[in-house]
Amino acid sequence: MSIASDHRLIQQLPHVPFYCPVPPAAHPASGVLNEMTVDWMLRQQLDDEEAQRQRLALCDFGGLTAATMPYGRLAPLALMAKFHAVLFSLDDGVCDEARPTAGRLARETSRIMRAVEAPGVPASGASRHADALRDLRLELETYATPRQLRRWVDAMRVYTSGLVWEADCRRTPGQPSLDDYVTLWMRAIGMAPSTAMMEIVAGYSVPDEDMEDPRVRALTEITWTLVSWDNDLYSRNKELLRADDDLNLIDVLCHELGCGPEEALEQAIAMRDRVMVLFLRLREQVLCSGGAELRRYVHDLGQFVRGHLDWASRCPRYIVPSPPGVEVKPVSWWKHRPADDSREPLPLPTIAWWWDQLEQGGTAARHAA
Repeated sequence: MSIASDHRLIQQLPHVPFYCPVPPAAHPASGVLNEMTVDWMLRQQLDDEEAQRQRLALCDFGGLTAATMPYGRLAPLALMAKFHAVLFSLDDGVCDEARPTAGRLARETSRIMRAVEAPGVPASGASRHADALRDLRLELETYATPRQLRRWVDAMRVYTSGLVWEADCRRTPGQPSLDDYVTLWMRAIGMAPSTAMMEIVAGYSVPDEDMEDPRVRALTEITWTLVSWDNDLYSRNKELLRADDDLNLIDVLCHELGCGPEEALEQAIAMRDRVMVLFLRLREQVLCSGGAELRRYVHDLGQFVRGHLDWASRCPRYIVPSPPGVEVKPVSWWKHRPADDSREPLPLPTIAWWWDQLEQGGTAARHAA
């Protein structure tokens, strides 16, 4: 093992349990979905390196899809699993480890957006990722209404704009501010098009006026943020070891607060749990007053948060060796109480408005799905 790898191992942090009192669920076709997706991904030849293809083949895209969307027909679920595969390949091979300039990534994401905006004719010079997403966009027309297609394309713009910002951060010395990082990562994580797929996979359609409700917009952004922060908490060790990548919530907090990783980890857990509690309280309000489609949507948002964690708990992608000379004791993946259940907003202007959507004097949400 190289000296650099030894150093990265020493910087690793212990696993911390997650607070997410949403019952688990999984679609029974998980294994079939994964076999179909891996076969499709390899035929697309998204990645040139064999080692990267093998790493992606172990990601269990079928398990991720089955746990986050345990409903719907097999065909649209398979489409969602393929979409996951393209995003993971794009993240590893084009965005994170390739360290592209913002300009280069802007060109790539612009080609991707043109492929999903106008998929009728293949564009010259398009990448394999753009071609794959173009094909998926055409297949999506089989299952989605025009309104759902519009929402998904708009969500892809949110995602691709985040990738360009992320590329600029990786090329800029130092760390972004915490407020900026929260904004860019909820976009670059790819959750916007994923949550836009939920109603397509499940076969319902939320009215536009409901989706524009500030409470629903807050719940949607909270879902993106919880998944992005949870990803940072369980993937930091892997990212640090494999790519020396320190663009994550913990290291941004180290820079923002002038503290060490252990203190930053404690702060990150408290932030994450406060947002999880807010999600439960705000979701309860909407469940008590919304229509059938809206209630289904906010229920499915919670399932995505839980399913993502269920998948990560067993995914080989995130297994890393222990630091030298350190005996790692097994720690439960789950905990029963939040580290912070305050109703006060986090001091972050970009997301403080979420707490404004809580009914004043309302009771706390029941901690169940």
